[in-house]
Amino acid sequence: MKHTYHIHGMSCNGCRSHIEKTLAKVDGVSSVHVDLNKAEALIEMEKHIALETFQKALKNEGERYGIHPTKTHQPKEIKTSASGKGTGVFYCPMHCEGEKTYNKFGDCPVCGMDLVEEQNLEILHSEEYTCPMHPEVVKNEPGDCPICGMDLVPKKPDTTTEEKNYKTLLNKFWIAVGFTLPVFFIAMSDMIPNNPLYKVFTQNYWNWIQFTLSVPVVFYATWIFFERAYKSIKTWNLNMFTLIGIGAGVAWLFSVFGLVFPNVFPSQFKAETGTVHVYFEATTVILTLVLMGQVLEARAHSKTNSATKELLKLAPNKAIKMVNGHEEEVSINAIKVDDILKVKPGTKIPVDGTITEGETTIDESMITGEPIPVTKIIKDKVNSGTINGNQTFLMKAERVGKDTLLSQIIHMVNSASKSRAPIQKLADKVSKYFVPIVVFVALFTFCIWVLFGPEPVYVYAFVNAIAVLIIACPCALGLATPMSIMVGVGKGAKNGVLIKNAASLEKLNTVNTLIVDKTGTLTEGKPTVEKVISFDQEFNEEEVLQYIVSLNINSEHPLAEATVLYGNSKDINILKSRHFSAITGKGVEAIIQEEKVVLGNLKMMETENVKLSKEIENTVAFYQEQGKTVSYLAVHHKLIGAVVIADKIKESSAKVIQELITKGIDVIMLTGDNYNTAKAVAKELNLTEFKAGMLPKDKLNYIEILQKKGKVVAMAGDGINDAPALAKSDVGIAMGTGTDVAIESAMITLVNGNLEGIVKAMNLSNVVMKNIKQNLFFALGYNSLGVPIAAGILFPFFGILLSPMIAALAMSFSSVSVIANALRLKNSKI
Repeated sequence: MKHTYHIHGMSCNGCRSHIEKTLAKVDGVSSVHVDLNKAEALIEMEKHIALETFQKALKNEGERYGIHPTKTHQPKEIKTSASGKGTGVFYCPMHCEGEKTYNKFGDCPVCGMDLVEEQNLEILHSEEYTCPMHPEVVKNEPGDCPICGMDLVPKKPDTTTEEKNYKTLLNKFWIAVGFTLPVFFIAMSDMIPNNPLYKVFTQNYWNWIQFTLSVPVVFYATWIFFERAYKSIKTWNLNMFTLIGIGAGVAWLFSVFGLVFPNVFPSQFKAETGTVHVYFEATTVILTLVLMGQVLEARAHSKTNSATKELLKLAPNKAIKMVNGHEEEVSINAIKVDDILKVKPGTKIPVDGTITEGETTIDESMITGEPIPVTKIIKDKVNSGTINGNQTFLMKAERVGKDTLLSQIIHMVNSASKSRAPIQKLADKVSKYFVPIVVFVALFTFCIWVLFGPEPVYVYAFVNAIAVLIIACPCALGLATPMSIMVGVGKGAKNGVLIKNAASLEKLNTVNTLIVDKTGTLTEGKPTVEKVISFDQEFNEEEVLQYIVSLNINSEHPLAEATVLYGNSKDINILKSRHFSAITGKGVEAIIQEEKVVLGNLKMMETENVKLSKEIENTVAFYQEQGKTVSYLAVHHKLIGAVVIADKIKESSAKVIQELITKGIDVIMLTGDNYNTAKAVAKELNLTEFKAGMLPKDKLNYIEILQKKGKVVAMAGDGINDAPALAKSDVGIAMGTGTDVAIESAMITLVNGNLEGIVKAMNLSNVVMKNIKQNLFFALGYNSLGVPIAAGILFPFFGILLSPMIAALAMSFSSVSVIANALRLKNSKI
């Protein structure tokens, strides 16, 4: 019999494989197939097996892999928490288990690398205050010491886990160097004629001294490598540390055995004095060089997420709150929505909100990438982390904590940095078989040297086999993609381009068709009422405007907001309305004074059977041909007026469109506006392709048609109407000035809402993908060349052999080189 079970928590093929193997071990199970995409397990069994049996199996496995099943809430469902999206703040830099995070610092259970700490605002804002005289007094906000009355001061923040790990590794490295150098010099003294050391002690004594000096290196400074190697073999997650542990461990154990039981070995392994050749210097130098690589990696890793750290620096910890007309300094965490805050010249804006009093210029370059300060007046929006100019203003807090733009940017950067690009699948496939192949090559190398090598054959065979194990570096391959993604996403964030995941960044590099909305994308999205027209003698323009404003007071559409602002400026009285309804892509309707009133486009009028005379059509066409939008007003199926709304085209639109066309990208405008208005805008922007009167479903269908033709489509929009098309497109690009729904539906968000961000995003995609390919080429090339050279392929032709110590040095720098190449992205021009 076969049963299908739902599995929660799988985040990568590693999870899928672990669960598949675990369930297959359950007695009575014939076969198991786990589908990662469907999150399902198809289990074939000889007879029915209770769900609890599978849950118990996963629980036992969870002790090894960190998979912890929970109670099932519906039949035939197995739950785990392998996704790790709970409270964890540490993650693997190679993303071995997808976006899984961990609650505490340690080693990745798959690759063995040190976990990396995620940067977030919650930690930054959790500032504590203490008394300089009584450090036991700790509070979450400033104030007075209850013991001595002194002002509390900010508590010095603890060193980050990242810095602690770096310092720990560095200390261990210097200890390893201190013990390794004497071992190295003792071993190398054999190259000196009439070795002076042998006049002090015999070679056997010096071998014991080397052994003694190697113990702190092996069992303290670099013991973590052997722990990771053991764990990797135990869980069969073979990785770099498997090879290091086997190679260095075999060399050290061989040396100890040769030191204690020299008579067991044939003469080929012995020196003239009868002592066995020992490799304590090779072991300690190899391990110390690998440790040096880990130190360099730890330092380099801190630079890859420097963009997030710089964003975190933008967030202030304090703000000035106005309470009954008085200023009060408060913690950021104490600010609530609707609080009135005072922002002084040169200070950072604490939260997102709206200016209520005063005007100023604000430097938004840190989150938009635009260097020119922006003028802000009453009712304009301001964002957390941006810097005020030289004037004081009051603002109302509207978004605080996790809801601020800065918090959302940091969250998006963190999420995107941990996501996996499709190109990573190549590295995953290679890595899956990499370590077993290297171990096989090492054994094959040993056999070849024993069969065909010169005397002493076993010494040559042993040394070259160890060199093969040491030089191979699966980590360089694993780091190739995530390091570039991490730096690239940070680079984009600093330039106002927010990437939701790595897949969208890769996909953007293949886009050949761009769909753009009109309002808010090509235009500024700040419509203004230009004229109100009456088409019926029973209603004057003021009465037409009164109906329009009374309808639109219930709508959140930008055009509606423009008419309401215009009505307020004319002191229009609002009429009571009921049964208000917004018809997507058409307009709005309600009951006003017991009459059905509708306001919208031509499709709305057709739906309501409202007739337009030829004269009215000509009048409306006159304004539409100037690129303006006209909304019709009808009362009880009778057209009584219209409102003309203008929305200025963004200055950057024409330039960006031409630049995109030059890049070979087809740019098509899809708008819900009428044909005449769309044609006027297209003409001004030199757009040859456009579609007018497009409802949300029409935009979605049009994108599907293009995709069926083989086009890779990106969609740029900012409204609720654009959300379905943004989600359907291969890459959705939302204007940061648009709605939350549009931003949520998109894969890429342009913070400042300008089309120039699309060019930046495409350039970023191009340089990141090029960097990833360079890293993959280097990692694959390094291993493809390094392993054969270490095996001795050059020896028959040039007499060249690669020392295991040189192999360790090369391996240590391979990963660092990949990270260094990724860091070059920080200086790329996009």
